[in-house]
Amino acid sequence: MDALTEAVLSGASPEELAAAPVPGDYLAAHLRVEDVHMFDGMNDGDDKDVRKSLRVGTVPMPELAPDEVLVAVMASSINYNTVWSAMFEPLPTFGFLERFAATGGYARRHDLPYHVLGSDGAGVIVRVGDGVRRWRPGDHVVISPSYVDDQEPATHGDGMMGAEQRVWGFETNFGGLAHYTVARASQLAPKPAHLTWEEAASIPLCAVTAYRMLISQRGTPIKLGDLVLIWGAAGGLGAYAVQMVKAAGGVPIGVVGSERKADLLRRLGCDVVIDRNEIGLGGRPPATPGETIAAGKRLGRAIRAATGEDPHVVFDYVGRDTFGISTFVVRRGGAVVTCGSSTGFAHEYDNRYLWMNLKRIVGSHAANLQETWECLRLFARGVLVPTLATQYPLEDVAEAARLVQLNEHQGKVGVLCLAPEPGMGVTDPGFRARVGEDRLHALRG
Repeated sequence: MDALTEAVLSGASPEELAAAPVPGDYLAAHLRVEDVHMFDGMNDGDDKDVRKSLRVGTVPMPELAPDEVLVAVMASSINYNTVWSAMFEPLPTFGFLERFAATGGYARRHDLPYHVLGSDGAGVIVRVGDGVRRWRPGDHVVISPSYVDDQEPATHGDGMMGAEQRVWGFETNFGGLAHYTVARASQLAPKPAHLTWEEAASIPLCAVTAYRMLISQRGTPIKLGDLVLIWGAAGGLGAYAVQMVKAAGGVPIGVVGSERKADLLRRLGCDVVIDRNEIGLGGRPPATPGETIAAGKRLGRAIRAATGEDPHVVFDYVGRDTFGISTFVVRRGGAVVTCGSSTGFAHEYDNRYLWMNLKRIVGSHAANLQETWECLRLFARGVLVPTLATQYPLEDVAEAARLVQLNEHQGKVGVLCLAPEPGMGVTDPGFRARVGEDRLHALRG
């Protein structure tokens, strides 16, 4: 173990961390450019097993830019962008790194024959660039995935609107599934003191994305009493959406694929839980416009039977398999808000039900720094809790990603990086006790 890692794990002071030498390389989950064609010739339905492409090994330590920090990553988590990356779909991420490098300056570091993945992270700052003012070694932080260019005019209106906005660890190199990571100071927020490293690391990407979609004025902000249909409600994004709808005074309506996941949602306080198998949506997705409308009618009847109304908002990150149903089932004047497409990007829907009923489709992507801090404040106050369900060591990151690839997970799948065991990192045990282990562990076991 190198001296800096030893200092981090021993809880060294800021001065001791600053004095410990930075290692020349570090352990990281990464892709290799020579593997990008390994799945060529396979069809959409074939099994592009991410365990074949995800590697864990040492990579060189990158140079630190003036506006960046070096973080010792205690824990990270799996997001679907890591699955897409490891499948090299919809295209290899090495193209992202090349285009980023072409912008010049320190961006040129990112164009390498390997890509360190990971868009979540919680850890300890061990170095700060010369231009960093608000952070210092020893600070406990979580890392937002929103990597923005502060020299773009649009960024100063909304960080997500800049043309050079990127997702860290997906469209940039040196991501969070590693022992160390490089992040811009504008990505950081304080770690909630009552959470473990792995709990805190399960928050950033999914929780802040759901916050922008449902709470921020830049998404489809819900109001007291709104009915919100949430696809994949026991997943990482969905379980945060359930909590936010509930906390905002809305009525979460969760759709899941098993009784086990339905039970998890009830533990989270989801008002209405619909098992898609019970309404004929558990097999193959609708293949024709007629099948989509029929499926939408079945889902609509189930929602009205439980609530007496149609949903005001549909929260959809599933994509191709659900989007046509979403646009059909949302009420007149309602909105479908989408942030991703885990089952495919090419969506089909019957536009008559959209335009003639004055419905809206709202695209949303991650969150700006203000939204991130607002969202993290709710965790720090115990209003929201992490949706961590399980965790793997970094050495088994490919198995963790495979679990998400097969949709055999619930909540968030954590990855222990430098943290040698789960349960570490809590600095406010009193508040943790007040929040309660039952709430914090609602999706585990």
